[in-house]
Amino acid sequence: MATELKIFQTMIRLTLPKLKKKVRSFWGLNPPDLVVSLVPNFNKVMHEALRDELPGVPYVTVLTDMADYPPHFWMEPRQGQYIICGTAFAASQAATLGYDQRSIFTTSGMILRPDFYRRQSVNKTVQLEEMGLDPNVLTGLILFGGHGSSEMLQIAKALPDRQLIFMAGHNTALAKKMATQSASAKHHVMGFVKDIHLVMHVCDYFVGKPGPGSLSEAVHMGLPVITFRNGSTMPQERYNTVWLEGNQLGKVIESVSELPGALEALLSELPLYHGHVQQMNNQAVFEVVDALGAIKAG
Repeated sequence: MATELKIFQTMIRLTLPKLKKKVRSFWGLNPPDLVVSLVPNFNKVMHEALRDELPGVPYVTVLTDMADYPPHFWMEPRQGQYIICGTAFAASQAATLGYDQRSIFTTSGMILRPDFYRRQSVNKTVQLEEMGLDPNVLTGLILFGGHGSSEMLQIAKALPDRQLIFMAGHNTALAKKMATQSASAKHHVMGFVKDIHLVMHVCDYFVGKPGPGSLSEAVHMGLPVITFRNGSTMPQERYNTVWLEGNQLGKVIESVSELPGALEALLSELPLYHGHVQQMNNQAVFEVVDALGAIKAG
């Protein structure tokens, strides 16, 4: 991924004049009051086109990663832009690139859907019993994004005696394979679920990839985390594991072979980890709106 990213960014730089011309035309036909970018790699193109076409319009980049992956990923050297960061480390990266304190807004985490802030009316006992699971046993959530991962099959084999909910997402082939290969009555396999927060509500811990969204959702729902950092970890997600360890929110391991031991260690201190998780107070979805209002007001 790191190599592919460099090639991609080189292509953007080589076509910069052509891209700027197209984006500048778009801004001219669709003049905004404020531009908010939620995408990496293209902020130089979009900002410079806006500055040339509509120099008075603010341009704001909202990081949806916990950290930048320099150079030219989320942040470009300060040229009149604003930056909204979900971690203090990302804010320090912005300051290093020349953003002044007036241009940096730091939120208390990653943006989560408002659903995660609504009061839960789920009956944990009933929901677990409907899944064929024991409400008196600790339950782990295994989640690897919207399309699952073959690693979930390895996890099922590594943890046959743990009560686990596996989220296969849109990957129906994986869901069927897991349902047939996992003989444990303690394992429940689910497909895509829109309201993932309701599933998290009945679980006690989380195992999955170190994506900024899934980690933030799990922590917000009170779940300590076990995640992975190895050669397959996407470069922009590596800092997420540092954030997790630094805040003592769970364990970081290299492979599934380490998972049984890591889980044993996590569960032996589960109240401690629950305490650390509950200290996190992510209000980013509201703070970003306030920041945008402040930027627009000047």
